[in-house]
Amino acid sequence: MSHASQNVLAQILAYMANAHNEQRRSQTGSCELSRLGSSKAAERLGLQSCASSNKKKKREETKMTLYDELVARGLIAQVTDEALIKDLINNGKATFYIGFDPTADSLHVGHFMALCLMKRLQMAGNKPIALIGGGTAMIGDPSGRTDMRKMLTPEQIQHNVDCFKKQMARFIDFSDDKALLVNNADWLLNLNYVELLREVGACFSVNNMLRAECYKQRMEKGLSFLEFNYMIMQSYDFYMLYQKYGCNLQFGGDDQWSNMLGGTELIRRKLDKDASAMTITLLLNSEGKKMGKTASGAVWLDPDKTSPYDFYQYWRNVDDADVLKCIRMLTFLPLEEIDKMDSWEGAQLNKAKEILAYELTKLVHGEEEAKKAEATAKAIFTGGDAANMPTAKLEADSFTDDEIDAINLVFGAGLATTKSEARRTIQQGGVSVDGEKVADIAAKFPKSMFEGDGVVVKKGKKSFVKVSVN
Repeated sequence: MSHASQNVLAQILAYMANAHNEQRRSQTGSCELSRLGSSKAAERLGLQSCASSNKKKKREETKMTLYDELVARGLIAQVTDEALIKDLINNGKATFYIGFDPTADSLHVGHFMALCLMKRLQMAGNKPIALIGGGTAMIGDPSGRTDMRKMLTPEQIQHNVDCFKKQMARFIDFSDDKALLVNNADWLLNLNYVELLREVGACFSVNNMLRAECYKQRMEKGLSFLEFNYMIMQSYDFYMLYQKYGCNLQFGGDDQWSNMLGGTELIRRKLDKDASAMTITLLLNSEGKKMGKTASGAVWLDPDKTSPYDFYQYWRNVDDADVLKCIRMLTFLPLEEIDKMDSWEGAQLNKAKEILAYELTKLVHGEEEAKKAEATAKAIFTGGDAANMPTAKLEADSFTDDEIDAINLVFGAGLATTKSEARRTIQQGGVSVDGEKVADIAAKFPKSMFEGDGVVVKKGKKSFVKVSVN
């Protein structure tokens, strides 16, 4: 063999040896990493911790995009054109909107996911438009309803709009034109009816509208012509936002799909342009019911309607089957951390619930309130005094001869939705008053007990209320 041939053969053998070594290093990365004990060395060798899941490895290898992250978090339900939407949001080219009808004076947990999504997209360089439905609120969205919404006065709607603006600022940065907040009353309330029919009405098929899920579920009990117009109004919003602000993408709940498609079709027919829509997965519990409801009603973002402690407790008490889904969908914790929780069981799930409650309370009410709520919960559960415990006030007519029985006490404290439920809870041994278990439904408590600071009424292991008298 010639000298040149020998050199070529040596190079081939060296290459094969290096390749083999690289393969071994890849296969034994966890062992190598633990032995080296150096993150720099691990980085140099391209190794990963043995604790890392396959999901994490895959994400690091593929450099997960924003769209991929939304999918991984389970947030995306339906899209019009996936490739186009990927390009828009991954490259910060989306000017997108989400609509909020001001039907109450506070946003609630049902709006929470939408606000978090807006925050995620804005952090990636996209521009949010928060559309307040000052006009559409005068009609009322029939989606998910079995009855017609209560009609609000213009004054009530304006008050609610003002409340929404304050709450949204905690999630969305409106400074320096980074986001817009607009009100569809600016264009909807001044429409000429005949002109609207000619310009917009001709673009909608009544047959297609009646096939929409939001209308089908109302047809049996009666759908007013007022509500029938809601789809046209929402579609017109997208049409106007496209023209005024270059809005090219609409987000909404999965129950809004028909309304959103109406908007993309209107833009196509009137402007010969493509606009996109994407629906967000509805926040449902393991039983398929919308989350954000308690025995006393909705879980609000306004601290005067739902205290930071009660907000914390709502998330602290979610079912085991729902906690990891909520962490993945609602928090901003890295997916790598959340993936590690997938194997958690038993007491670890309680820890996951504490993480969920703390992170969401911090997001809505700030870090100080989150810490207070967390400390209050721990103090209560360990028998300590808790100044921030939720409170309930008993009216004077709750007492008979200056006494109140156990059933009315539990019901009046808001720990049961009905007196029958209060009765069952007492009979099952689930109620205590100032640390003393109440076993008798006929037990009575003097009014004087509730004067001053009041007394602590406890249901089960997790529900506490400090009850006093008005």
